[in-house]
Amino acid sequence: MTGTGEGPTPGPVSVGPERSVAVASRAALAALIRRDLLVLRKNFGEFVGRTLMQPLLLVFVFLYVFPTIGQGVGGGGGASGESDFATVLVPGVVAIAIMFQGIQSVAIQLSQEFGFTREIEDRVQAPCPIWLVAVARVLSGAVQALISAVIVFPIAAVVHAPGVHAHLSVHWWIVLTLIPLACVAMTSLGLLLGTTFEPRNIGLMFGFVVLPLVFLGGTYYQWTRLSLVHVGGFPWLQVLVLINPLIYIAEGMRAALTDTSHMHLYIVYPVLTGFCVLFLGLGLRNFRRRVLS
Repeated sequence: MTGTGEGPTPGPVSVGPERSVAVASRAALAALIRRDLLVLRKNFGEFVGRTLMQPLLLVFVFLYVFPTIGQGVGGGGGASGESDFATVLVPGVVAIAIMFQGIQSVAIQLSQEFGFTREIEDRVQAPCPIWLVAVARVLSGAVQALISAVIVFPIAAVVHAPGVHAHLSVHWWIVLTLIPLACVAMTSLGLLLGTTFEPRNIGLMFGFVVLPLVFLGGTYYQWTRLSLVHVGGFPWLQVLVLINPLIYIAEGMRAALTDTSHMHLYIVYPVLTGFCVLFLGLGLRNFRRRVLS
């Protein structure tokens, strides 16, 4: 017999079952979130310090120093007025902690990643759609905002001058539903801001966006009381602040943590959800444009 000089024909090589796009995307999303949380764990001390500084100073000055030195607070109503102010301020402090951490954890990081070094390119090489990379950033930031609320609330509830007591009443079903929604809404806002402002202009974001949100966001006062600020009977400020997403978080937190008057929850939840969808949609659009530019 004469050979043909050709070796045996190789058969098909088994490489195992291929993963679907959905499975690969979920795995990449989980990996991106785990990476962010691992970085958070390694820098947890810095995270706690950044989280506590502003709310702690706010509570310390308004609820401890002012009553101790006799500085007018709480509308001049003495100890009763100071306690009423503490009751109003504590939910506002928790709302501020969620907002600041939600914006910082996303917007500041994106400003660095979209900077000169273009670190964002490392992330978008993950085997998943570009928009999913942005969603991973939003979700990991929401976890950080949630941790901030858990850390800040006990401190805001107990750091008071003698004789000053916040009248708190926790309604758990509101707490467990409102805080996650608020965290996602604020990190979605952080995504929008981080993809709108250039890295060199990130400081303008705090001056022209964050500060107005804080002072017109119901942190220091109840939205229902703004009806007293009017011109010709029209409560212009009460209407104006309705464009501020923080007002709905602050009022929702008052409903969750106190028995004081607050905006109706059937307004808080739908509007906050609408803001979340709006911020996330615009942020994802801007993120894609910035990555592909």
